Amino acid sequence: MQKLNSIIIADAHFLVRVGLKHVLVRQPNVRLMDEVDNEADLLKLVAEKKPDILFIDPFQESIFSNKTLDAVKEIHPEIKFIVVTAETNKTAIYKVLENEEVACFLTKVCDEFEIMEGIAAIENQEKYFCKKIIKLIWQKSFGKNDADCKGIPLSEREIQIVKLVVSGKITKQIAEELGLSPHTVYTHRKNIMKKLKLNSTPELVLFAVNNGLVKAS
Repeated sequence: MQKLNSIIIADAHFLVRVGLKHVLVRQPNVRLMDEVDNEADLLKLVAEKKPDILFIDPFQESIFSNKTLDAVKEIHPEIKFIVVTAETNKTAIYKVLENEEVACFLTKVCDEFEIMEGIAAIENQEKYFCKKIIKLIWQKSFGKNDADCKGIPLSEREIQIVKLVVSGKITKQIAEELGLSPHTVYTHRKNIMKKLKLNSTPELVLFAVNNGLVKAS
């Protein structure tokens, strides 16, 4: 039986909440619990309903912030965040990306496919970032694209997988492109993170840029 992901939406803007609801209620693996437009109500809902996933824009001044994410985690440590925002300030975005429970980071121009990819990534204990956010992560390493691959403790196959992860592809897509099973790709990804002593996809992206596996844009 397919797992149902219980979800709460937190956004100050009515039309954003309506749009997300329109997408989510049609998905067979989603149980939409509630929506909220302020932090006080959000914290009460999280304590009461313990959702699996919180869709939130933590860049809404005086309503939701990065501190809201910390407060939610304090109440419900197992929760995962899907950030959906129009924020463009790089420093603010990097700060939110440091939160380990931010499993998916999208912009408000992302489509239904990307929203569902984010949920799928959480189901597979992975992370998903839309291409615009991946580009911002690349830019954090500006000036370091003259490194080479010398000394990287990865096999040729693992380097292939790193490049595909950095391009924004999830395990299923990588498996199809390389002719492998999703389980094999997942195992490779775990080994890569262990070898490099990394804990998150943003760290892997920065590693790839710093070591010349991809070029910063």
